[in-house]
Amino acid sequence: MRLDKFLKVSRLIKRRTVANEACDAGRVLVNGKVAKAGLNVKVGDIIEIHFGNREVKAEILNVAETVRKDEAKGLFRYL
Repeated sequence: MRLDKFLKVSRLIKRRTVANEACDAGRVLVNGKVAKAGLNVKVGDIIEIHFGNREVKAEILNVAETVRKDEAKGLFRYL
């Protein structure tokens, strides 16, 4: 699954366009490397997102095309 879509589906970032902008600005890292929005992510990848002075780090546990809001937390775990 594309990185920008995973960020939206998992609700780490609310909208796909915002996820694209964050990737283009170099604020999203996958496994320690700056990632483009089209990068394919898989189970076990570590995602880091930098929001100004805040940082979110999460590991992908599952990849699904669509999930309900209450099930979105099951796609990743915070580190």
